[in-house]
Amino acid sequence: MIEMVLPAGAAVALESPSRSRRLSRLRTGDALFRALARAAALAVLAVLAGVILALVAGALPALTTFRLDFLTSQRWNPVTEQFGALAPIYGTLVTSLIAMVIAVPVGLLIAMFLTELCPLWLRRPIGIAVELLAGIPSIIYGIWGLFVFAPFLQRTLQPALIQLFGHVPGLNALFAGPPYGIGMLTAGLILAVMVLPFVTSISRDVFEAVPPVLKEAAYGLGCTTWEVVRNVVVPYARVGIIGGIMLGLGRALGETMAVTFVIGNAHRISGSILAPGTTISATIANEFTEAVGDLYTSSLIALGLILFVITFIVLAVARYLLLRLERRIGG
Repeated sequence: MIEMVLPAGAAVALESPSRSRRLSRLRTGDALFRALARAAALAVLAVLAGVILALVAGALPALTTFRLDFLTSQRWNPVTEQFGALAPIYGTLVTSLIAMVIAVPVGLLIAMFLTELCPLWLRRPIGIAVELLAGIPSIIYGIWGLFVFAPFLQRTLQPALIQLFGHVPGLNALFAGPPYGIGMLTAGLILAVMVLPFVTSISRDVFEAVPPVLKEAAYGLGCTTWEVVRNVVVPYARVGIIGGIMLGLGRALGETMAVTFVIGNAHRISGSILAPGTTISATIANEFTEAVGDLYTSSLIALGLILFVITFIVLAVARYLLLRLERRIGG
């Protein structure tokens, strides 16, 4: 048998075409991936620009007709075509504030319990139960709130609040009026239940991302569990905590069906959180199908534009806070 031995140069010459084809395929795949990623990013910007343009174009008749009065007036009369967005804006902000005041501390405490104190056999059931709250449709929350939760509050919590704060200056106006059951407080409590899974889940994830060596070092110095959480876990995870809070706030600002069921849908501003009110999303959901006339429809679209601006401001503030925290940590 005669073996043929090719020179080194000939072997390289035979391998170079296949290697060239392989590199060409890799370059083509990389260019295709880069083009798809760029197209996806541009598509998001295009969709966002389209939404903004559609809202501005639809809201322009109402904004040019009422001008600044649209933001400062609470009149909402479709018969006389007098529209003001102050009452829905007020209701949106108040119900979201109530929800966050309740959901944020409760969610953080649940996350701390799951990561620091909860036994291993109980951690998974509680975590699954919290996450299941996020999967319940909002209309189910609304039905439950209207037929179960609102009557319960009307019989128990609201009369107790009226009696407790009825003679306290300042707070008596905040909890004034008959116990309707429905109202801004009820809507805020429903929103708190809906926002709770987001705050809890994200806080738990960022708490679990804290390096164990940091907590072990603190325990080794004699710190208690509360001191470890306050001085080690929370400072390390504060960027993620703020992100979770802002995500929950965005959900609270835009929630529609659950709030529509329990807020009372009254276009007026009241100093009492027990009184019925309305929100931007609830007003749009209730009246858009019944809007007759261009000005009525334009006013509802203008409400949508205002909600978009409020959400954008919330996200911008969140990004600003996160950047400040990152710079402080980096410094």
